[in-house]
Amino acid sequence: MEKPQIILYAQKSLNYTLFDCKWIPYSAKFVVLGNHARGTGAIQVYELASGDVKLVKETEKLKAFKCGTFGASKVETRHLATGDFDGNLNIWDLERLEQPIYSVKAHKEIINAIDGVGGLGIGEGAPEIVTASRDGSVKVWDPRQKDVPVAIIEPAENETKRDAWAACFGHAYNSHERCVCSGYDNGDIKLFDLRNMCLKWETNVKNGVCCLEFDRKDIIMNKLLATTLESKINVYDMRTQNDAHGGFAKVTEKAHDSTVWLGKHLPQNREVFMTCGGGGSMYLWKYSYPPNRVAKDANGEEMGVPGTIQLLQNVGLSSQPISGFDWSPDKLGLAVSTSFDQTVRVIVCTKLNSI
Repeated sequence: MEKPQIILYAQKSLNYTLFDCKWIPYSAKFVVLGNHARGTGAIQVYELASGDVKLVKETEKLKAFKCGTFGASKVETRHLATGDFDGNLNIWDLERLEQPIYSVKAHKEIINAIDGVGGLGIGEGAPEIVTASRDGSVKVWDPRQKDVPVAIIEPAENETKRDAWAACFGHAYNSHERCVCSGYDNGDIKLFDLRNMCLKWETNVKNGVCCLEFDRKDIIMNKLLATTLESKINVYDMRTQNDAHGGFAKVTEKAHDSTVWLGKHLPQNREVFMTCGGGGSMYLWKYSYPPNRVAKDANGEEMGVPGTIQLLQNVGLSSQPISGFDWSPDKLGLAVSTSFDQTVRVIVCTKLNSI
């Protein structure tokens, strides 16, 4: 079997710091978010055009942008939700960028991570956005409801506030079920059941959690990818919970020789994912399930059995950390990334349909 290759298709140097990038669904365009040296925010829309990337639209806003998602938007509107350095959650119509169509002061400090669910025909139920902030709280928002979050996940008054670095949705397989997973700078990972409004599971991975992602949002929880400081990649099998054995079975791998900033599953194949490192490298992985995903412990209780992850390919594209990465939902193997060398890159991964 010939290995997949990671090929640089196009790149463009920009004049501001890049923090995130997202494909605009059902298009050959992507949006780039970041901040100018003077502290203002940048939103730029680029289009793939004959082997190059072409700037289509741009705007500058008062506050610098940290993260964005299309996850809660309708397919027809493709509205972008952003989190900024001042704690604001804004939703933008990319055709009319003068004013946000929804705006709320979501947090007291920077929004580190954002995710959406219930949009783009993915997952059941209401459109919702989750934001994670340095102020220690993780909040769930319904864009149809102004100013008041649907849920607030934060430490009790007497507890130490930890910097929330990551948050994601999962388990949205019908209109009632939904969960949020959040990761913190001290290595805590917490899983919240939004239907019953309770903590379902928590663990600590000893290193700050940079990125969390379920392999699919719109199915019963299957796998959770958690990337951390100190080069660690953790993949949890989320199908079988056994609290006597730490909750969920996991496989851990060391890679990148640096912080693993991001981990993103391929939309067309949930067993394949890309991780992005602090040294500017990208590692492409494949998860393989064990022959039996469930075993019995000494008490006869069911417990999960972890699978294995195999490195398919790796490449060094930048000398600086990769801050943003997004697979194209429409074109297998097409992806966009941003890094702190102020460069946006479009890459192509080959042979993904044959692994």
